[in-house]
Amino acid sequence: MRRKPVVRAGLSALLVLGALSGAGGAFSTAAAASGAAASGADAPAAKPAAGSAPSATLVRALGRDLGLTADQARERLAQEAAAMKLAPKAERAAGASYGGSWFDASSGKLVVGVTSAQRTAPVRATGATTRIVKHSADALDAAKARLDDKARKKAAPAGVSSWSADPRAGGVVVKVREGRESDAAVRAFLREAERSSSVPVTVEKAPAQAPTTFAAGTVGGDPYYTGNVRCSIGFSVQGGFVTAGHCGKAGGSVSGWDGSYIGNFQGSSFPGNDYAYVSVGSGWWTVPVVLGWGTVPDQLVRGSAEAPIGASICRSGSTTHWHCGKVLAKNETVNYSQGAVYQMTKTSVCAEGGDSGGSFISGDQAQGVTSGGWGNCSSGGETWYQPINEILSVYGLRLHTA
Repeated sequence: MRRKPVVRAGLSALLVLGALSGAGGAFSTAAAASGAAASGADAPAAKPAAGSAPSATLVRALGRDLGLTADQARERLAQEAAAMKLAPKAERAAGASYGGSWFDASSGKLVVGVTSAQRTAPVRATGATTRIVKHSADALDAAKARLDDKARKKAAPAGVSSWSADPRAGGVVVKVREGRESDAAVRAFLREAERSSSVPVTVEKAPAQAPTTFAAGTVGGDPYYTGNVRCSIGFSVQGGFVTAGHCGKAGGSVSGWDGSYIGNFQGSSFPGNDYAYVSVGSGWWTVPVVLGWGTVPDQLVRGSAEAPIGASICRSGSTTHWHCGKVLAKNETVNYSQGAVYQMTKTSVCAEGGDSGGSFISGDQAQGVTSGGWGNCSSGGETWYQPINEILSVYGLRLHTA
C-alpha cells in the first residue's frame, strides 16, 4: 500500500510526517534532504556529525530578519548555542539569588541577574556575566502569578494585551493596547496590579491590534486539517506530534494535505494553555525534522534546550514558511478574546493565519509551537509560542530527536 505524502509543518516546525512512495520506499524530499532514513514508524534519522556549521541559507535567513552580515549571523548562532548550554549551570550557581537570565547580543554573553553580590563569583566561574538585581526570579514569577490568578477569577479587559515577568526590567511588565490607555477597565486593572504586586509594575504600549490565534479556514493543499480549521504541525514526538491547542479538541480527527486520515487529538488545552498532542497512524510516521520550505535546508532537531531572552529564533509554518527574530519575553500571559493563556514566550517573529501549531526552533533545539500574535509578515508583528518542554511534561511525551 502506498504510504501517505509528507505533511508539511509550518515555519520552524519540525517536519513531522515522512512518506514512502512505490515499492522501493523512497523517502520524501524533505526527509531525504535532512539525511533521515526510516524502515517503519518512529524510525530514527541518520545522525550527522554534531556541531556542524550552519548552512549558508540558514545564515542568510537569519541575516535577512535580524539585519546581520553572514559572519555576524554565524558568530551569533555559536554564541547562542553556548548560552543555551550554559544557562542551567549558571542558574544552579546563583542558587536562591537567581534573578533570571538573558542573552546580550552586544557582548555575545549570557547575563545572569543575582540578588546577592556573594553569588557573582560562582556565576562568573561558569562563563556567564552577572548583574545585581533587586528581586529574584522566584519573586518576579510569584508577582506575575498573582496577576494571573486575578485574571482567572475575572477576565482582563480587552485593552490589556499581555503581561510578563521581566528580569531585565526587574518587575512585571503590562502591555496596554495603543488608544486604550484611558479605558476605565484598563486603569482599574493597572491599579490593582500595582496594589497587589511586591515588585515594580511597568506599563508599556502595545499595538492597537488585539493579539489573535493563527488558525485559518480550510484551504486546499495545506498541511493538516481538523474540522474547518487549518493549522501547522509542530514537533514530532514518539507516536505523534504536538501542535496548538486552539486547533482542535481532544478526540477530533486530523487529516493531511491530501485529505487522508492521520490520527486524532489525544489531548488539547485552550485557553489557559495552548497545546495539543495528535497521534499518528494509517501509514504516517514521525521524523525529527523541521521543514525549511526551500528558504533553508530542512532542519534536524536534536533536543529542547531553552533559548534565553534576547536569543535569535526561527519559526516554520504552512502559510508564511520560514521567518526569524528574537526572544522578547518569557512567562508572559496573552489576553486573547477566547481567554488568557499563561506562561507563553513572546518573539519578534511574524506569523499569519494557518501558521498556528508550527515550530519555533533555535539552532537545532526545539523551543515551542506557534500560538498567536499580531501583525503579519508584510508589515511585521510579534508572535507567542507555547514552550515545548511543558507540553512534553504534561502529556508524558518524548521528543523525537536526530
